[in-house]
Amino acid sequence: MTDRHELAKIPKLELHLHLEGAAPPAFIRELAKRRHIDLSGLFDEQGQYRWQGFAGFLAAYEAACAALKTPQDYHDLTLIVLENAASHGVIYTETFLSPDFCGAGDIVAWRDFLAAIEAAAESAQSQSGIVMRAIVTCIRHNGPAQARKIAACAQETAGHFVTGFGMAGDETCFQPCEFSWSFDAAREAGLGLTVHAGEWAGPDAIRAALHDLRVSRIGHGVRAIEDRALVAHLAENGVVLETCPGSNVALGLYPRLRDHPVARLRDAGAKVTVSTDDPPFFRTDMTREYDGLAQSFGWGASDFAEIARTALDAAFTDAPTRAMLQKRLEEACPNQS
Repeated sequence: MTDRHELAKIPKLELHLHLEGAAPPAFIRELAKRRHIDLSGLFDEQGQYRWQGFAGFLAAYEAACAALKTPQDYHDLTLIVLENAASHGVIYTETFLSPDFCGAGDIVAWRDFLAAIEAAAESAQSQSGIVMRAIVTCIRHNGPAQARKIAACAQETAGHFVTGFGMAGDETCFQPCEFSWSFDAAREAGLGLTVHAGEWAGPDAIRAALHDLRVSRIGHGVRAIEDRALVAHLAENGVVLETCPGSNVALGLYPRLRDHPVARLRDAGAKVTVSTDDPPFFRTDMTREYDGLAQSFGWGASDFAEIARTALDAAFTDAPTRAMLQKRLEEACPNQS
């Protein structure tokens, strides 16, 4: 199964998507122009995002966020992102939202931004059937004190739409234990927990995240492959890895997709899912991700059906939504359930 059109039609569940990181360059460029914000250095000659290395990517990401000022901006962005995801067969997406960018951590402002995003998600669901849930996300390099403010925002808005709490940002800053208060607060609010780990830091970072933050999912987590005992632990305990192969290759973590450990992790019994992370920054989408996996590892319909089931089981959502998504998967792939 290597035909791009057929791959696009496969129903997909994406658990690792940053909303601002999914903003099309043209959308950010137009907002910046309207507000007289000079972001000329952010784009290359083709109008795509320009960055170099992980630090450069983080800087480019935050520069793009400077153009996003109002709840209406986030409403419009959400509609565009979900429409694009649905065109690649995504039926469910969990999207990282950070109050750091939506109101600077102020709970009143956060509520306004969140309401706009949720309204757009409801519109997208009625138009294309895609379901969105939100993972409130603190930014690691902003420090533990700021993370507490973000956790408070998560606590105050936990519910049908806000279903998870996580942490992104520079993995080399601070230790997981310094954020335990924030994750404990989110856990008490009934939120699912995930954290970026094992991307730029090694296996010990994953172990620390599991021990100190007690998460059920790890964002990326691919460097677990360097520790056979850790992979066995992940498999035995059902820890789900939100792998983003295209992102890892674009950032230079692995030279080619065929060198990516996603297939080896899966073969070893670890639960893996597939996501795009920040698709326009990494020139990817869910169809490209699936095409790359098919080409590099020979994955076919049964493999992708298993990936979808793993994502559904790990999703931070309610039982009725899970049952509805399960039905959609069974209808689309009746022989793969």
